[in-house]
Amino acid sequence: MPEEGVAWQPREEILSFEEIERLARFFVERGVRKIRLTGGEPTLRKGYIGLVESLAAIPGLNQLAMTTNGTRLAQDAVALKSAGLASVNVSLDTLRQDRFFEITRRNELPRVLQGIETAHAAGLETKINVVVLPGVNEDEVIHFGDFACEHNLTVRFIEFMPFLDNGWNAGRVVSSADIRARLSERFELRPLGSGASDVAREYAIDGSEGRVAFVSSVTESFCSGCNRLRLTADGQLKSCLFLPPSVSLRDLIRGGTPDSELETAVRECLDGKWSAHPPMRNWAQRDNLTMVQIGG
Repeated sequence: MPEEGVAWQPREEILSFEEIERLARFFVERGVRKIRLTGGEPTLRKGYIGLVESLAAIPGLNQLAMTTNGTRLAQDAVALKSAGLASVNVSLDTLRQDRFFEITRRNELPRVLQGIETAHAAGLETKINVVVLPGVNEDEVIHFGDFACEHNLTVRFIEFMPFLDNGWNAGRVVSSADIRARLSERFELRPLGSGASDVAREYAIDGSEGRVAFVSSVTESFCSGCNRLRLTADGQLKSCLFLPPSVSLRDLIRGGTPDSELETAVRECLDGKWSAHPPMRNWAQRDNLTMVQIGG
């Protein structure tokens, strides 16, 4: 969270639940089989469990997932499971209380850890997302491996990616290869099979039900197999997380655009999807939004 906070968008600019459901149905009818509610922070939206229930009921949708900071899971995990949520990823970059406050501006680490336990106990597939930064939390890599083993969860290590105003440069990227090497000094890692479109490469930890995974967005491009689209909280469509939005589906549906024309707009967006991103040495921030503003 930026130290100065973020500018909140007016409510009328954000997609209504009805608009989200309409667009979700539109995509599922055209072959999308998994939807993830992400952020920003999706649990801040009043009535969000009702949205989960509506989306989970869409015919043809195989999996509904959510990424969250975990602060509401202790109270909501059971209801989310009942509403049809299948899995939850919790963003957690440190297991130390002092660092947690520095990163999030909140003193809620115990609440998040309780939420992770509650979600796991409720039957939600539960994973932890960790962005590793030098001089910030890279000394906790082994601790997160232990956490995966102790809680029988998957911890996903994510490379630091370039977004607006986040201070990215190539020297601040701790590569997945480096993290794997550190973990291998302590744990026996066994690679697991993955699908062509999977963004994470998972490894079993011998002697444990825990797993670790690596999202190598910067150093090991998976663009060629990526089949993801992001619909931002205010209805803009992004063919890639790193690229600016190309069209506002919110404006189209509010203007009465029929589904046939929506499909044309989506196909034009897909035409701009990267087959591979530039080498890390040539990377520059391209989007006009900070990560915390994107939502989706």
